[in-house]
Amino acid sequence: MAGPRRRNEGRGEHRRALGKGWAPKVDRTGRAPPRHASGAVAAEWLWGWHAVTAALGNPRRGPLRRLVATADRARQLTALRPPPPAPEVLGAAEIARLLPAGAAHQGVALKPGPLAPAELADLAEPAQGVLVMLDQVTDPQNVGAVFRSAAAFGARGVILQDRHAPQATGALAKAAAGALDALPHARVVNLARTLDELTDRGWRAVGLSRAAAEPLETVLDARATVLVLGSEGEGLRRLVSEHCDALARIPMPGGFESLNVSAAAAVALYETARRFPPPRGRG
Repeated sequence: MAGPRRRNEGRGEHRRALGKGWAPKVDRTGRAPPRHASGAVAAEWLWGWHAVTAALGNPRRGPLRRLVATADRARQLTALRPPPPAPEVLGAAEIARLLPAGAAHQGVALKPGPLAPAELADLAEPAQGVLVMLDQVTDPQNVGAVFRSAAAFGARGVILQDRHAPQATGALAKAAAGALDALPHARVVNLARTLDELTDRGWRAVGLSRAAAEPLETVLDARATVLVLGSEGEGLRRLVSEHCDALARIPMPGGFESLNVSAAAAVALYETARRFPPPRGRG
């Protein structure tokens, strides 16, 4: 009895809706909603045109595991130089099912080889230009946006903490728009000790803090600079800030207390880029 009554109630609701001038969409196909890959499987993928093509052109990547594309994107991939292996041609919906829900894949996705981090010494020598260090910034969208700004303003690389930073997976790579593979990054165990090592190598660490007395423009000079940024909630941790050579704030005459970490990174990198041109020939 319960089953027929529910069906009749549904028909009554539909008739009442028609009387009001609109009708809910009725799914008569009986098909299940599209299923997406599990989190662990989806994390193995990169998606989006810029992220995928940058990964394909990065010699630091391990061997390609799988490449899928719509027919139009497959033709565009063949125009790359050097051309990648022929992709598996799938429909857009089929590609979406391989990825996390809501992933804007733009018709192409890649299951790449691993991206090996750079050695700290490779980023630090010679001591010139700008490095970006992130202190427990865990949101992949923010980290990806920082990579994008760092690449745009000529930074030498990004330093992440090994245990408290997101892995170089799809959401981060998509937000970085190719910069994850264009810009080297190092992962380190202890940020405070790393700052000491960089100081010994000729770098000057400038930490961003809303409580700092001096604005960034007066703290910066033309010396090799490590810009150190903390998480949105906590900012720089005390031990990390104590190992910075100077602390600086970004002036905000509009009255807001702070910026999102990726926005703060973009402002700070622009300011440092005005001090000296980015070094040529960095790898």
